[in-house]
Amino acid sequence: MGSYVFAFVVLGLVYTQAFASDPSPLQDFCVADNAPKVLFVNGVVCKNPAHVHADDFFFSGLDKPGDTNNALGSKVTPVNVNNLFGLNTLGISLVRIDFARHGLNPPHTHPRATEVLTLLEGKLYVGFVTSNPPKLFTKILNKGDVFVFPHGLIHFQHNIGHENAVAIAGLSSQNPGVITVANAVFGSNPSINDDVLEKAFQVDDDVIDYLKSQFWTDNQ
Repeated sequence: MGSYVFAFVVLGLVYTQAFASDPSPLQDFCVADNAPKVLFVNGVVCKNPAHVHADDFFFSGLDKPGDTNNALGSKVTPVNVNNLFGLNTLGISLVRIDFARHGLNPPHTHPRATEVLTLLEGKLYVGFVTSNPPKLFTKILNKGDVFVFPHGLIHFQHNIGHENAVAIAGLSSQNPGVITVANAVFGSNPSINDDVLEKAFQVDDDVIDYLKSQFWTDNQ
């Protein structure tokens, strides 16, 4: 009997984790209230419904190209709970990604979201890497193509066309977060100990010092 109970508990936990995402709303809306507060919650405190208005559900400006004049040649313009307060508790957000010629949205991950990308203009080489043992999945996208990047996996997009490229991506979290691999490993503050990185990458300290000295561009 004990083994059946144990199996039931394990299955319950697996089921819960398999369907975990942003919490489901328990009311029609919960507009984010960004006024300073002492209270800390998992998400953003709801604004008093009596003070909610249409602008809380509205964002303008996604038609404007992002500034790609940086070392990566790309710019991500997010629309999430931080600038569209009505997204609070709804479990969704989006980004516009602009690419100059040869522009790159470098290897990164969204710790809280799956991403589905639609290419509006241009030609992109995109891909993601699975968990260990790592396997790379890639595809060349043309205008109108759609590609999905599974939750939490490292992925990238590279403009391989002869013109600028533009994409729109939806993400399954009001606040998906982003960890850019190179920035996190070599540009963290405080920095990761050199001995750790030398051992991990099997290189000498001169290489690590060189990589840490680079200016790691943030295209967010």
